[in-house]
Amino acid sequence: MSEGSLQRPFRKPIPWRDADFTDPVKLDSELRRQFDICHGCRRCFNLCDSFPRLFDLIDSAKTGELDSVDSLDFKPVVDACTLCDMCFMTKCPYVPPHEFDIDIPHLMLRYRVAQAKAGEIGFTHRQLTETDRNGALNSGALSGVVNWASSCKNHVTRPAMQAALGVDKKADLPKFTKKTLVRQAAEEPLQVNRDAPAFGRKAVIYATCFANYNQPEIGLAARKVLAMNGVETKVVYPECCGMPQLETGQIERVAEKAKRVAAEMGQYIDQGWDIVALVPSCALMLKFEWPLIVPEDRSVEKLAASTFDIPQYVMEIARKEGLAPGLRPIPGGVTLHIACHARAQNMGRKAEEMLKLIPETNVSVIERCSGHGGAWGIMKGNFDTALKIGKPVAKQAKEKGGGIVVSECPLARSHILQGIEREGGETGAILDFTHPIQILAHAYGMQGGK
Repeated sequence: MSEGSLQRPFRKPIPWRDADFTDPVKLDSELRRQFDICHGCRRCFNLCDSFPRLFDLIDSAKTGELDSVDSLDFKPVVDACTLCDMCFMTKCPYVPPHEFDIDIPHLMLRYRVAQAKAGEIGFTHRQLTETDRNGALNSGALSGVVNWASSCKNHVTRPAMQAALGVDKKADLPKFTKKTLVRQAAEEPLQVNRDAPAFGRKAVIYATCFANYNQPEIGLAARKVLAMNGVETKVVYPECCGMPQLETGQIERVAEKAKRVAAEMGQYIDQGWDIVALVPSCALMLKFEWPLIVPEDRSVEKLAASTFDIPQYVMEIARKEGLAPGLRPIPGGVTLHIACHARAQNMGRKAEEMLKLIPETNVSVIERCSGHGGAWGIMKGNFDTALKIGKPVAKQAKEKGGGIVVSECPLARSHILQGIEREGGETGAILDFTHPIQILAHAYGMQGGK
């Protein structure tokens, strides 16, 4: 038996349709098997709150070992997991093909699938995952009222929201747009630069629920950057990728979404279009999670092979054809946070590579979890923990200073700003850019896609 594996890690398909997957006895046995190995290793102690909770649980048990821990006490350990994949990607020496076969994120997913099957996922939490319904209802004409009500400065509605929904009144929430990305793209055709080295490329921009309903500026910037570089684009949004449902164990719904979206995207792939996702969580779903959830679906496999994260796609152009000229320096530089779900794609720090193409511009990089964790980080009982996990990131961002702080994950970026404020820093002078693609658009003189 080797101490760690020198072979290339890989992930196994998720056997969620098998009866054993949610069998309580077999699930508990697997939890204990993997937790016991984690207890003996502890390399992952500083990644998130799941592992400290597990180790404290074991250390305070009667025997100081897992055998005296009640299985009912595992729930807080699972609840603290944000499915960021960093333990699998960066810390654990025992992931497949090692014989220990450790995959904690997918073990936590298995637990949540069992919870969902047993009806143990709360009604309120399930409603928060309905991003398409919530986006359709809250964007458009009602966006102004909704944004007013959801503001942390609203000391009437936010306490009520905390009481009713469990959303921490201190947590910054995404704003909703008056006009969706899909609608704006349809109304604002772009002229493709025929002189660009990459002219002839075609890319479907998968809008994602966040860019479509909350921050269309990300998609507008991506369209302009790609048009400048000779790429014809279409903005397409069949539906959400299902990451919110995955976080709550609704894996059958994720499988259905994967099949529908892959079937629609397949027609574009067959016509020679690349697929570009705007948010790393969504790119991760299309490229890696969907093929493990529905491994028998050829359309999903084809979509995974054709999908790029937006900084990855820009760097693909830069490497193969070269970018169009016209990038100008950005005074003061940029502080860039590398998101966990970008790291989990195992593609390298493409956002950093992309921004370093901007001449005479300092790019300061922070590669550590922001602590946000999607819907997890905004809930009461989690928000303060999320800020604690992200404190090193906030401190670095505060120390680096500068007027631009961006992250590949826009939700992480807003969480980092809250962390800076908690550390006594000022955020009022930080420019309103959230994603690195907006910085590239800004360097082209496009005002970040606004």
